[in-house]
Amino acid sequence: MKITCEVCGASDIEKDVIALNKKLFNKDVKKFYCLSCMAEVLGATEEDLLDKIEEFKEEGCTLFK
Repeated sequence: MKITCEVCGASDIEKDVIALNKKLFNKDVKKFYCLSCMAEVLGATEEDLLDKIEEFKEEGCTLFK
């Protein structure tokens, strides 16, 4: 299954961004966002989201393995 961004159609979504989609929206999410579109949807910056990825990794979240 090829995962593409629901908004812009980007198909090069990194695995950590896929994991962030699952963490923030729902582990069974069917529609994914690239980092840029997710930041826009959430009213955050891409840097904010990258920081959250690192936080979740440090906490040991199994989605980010």
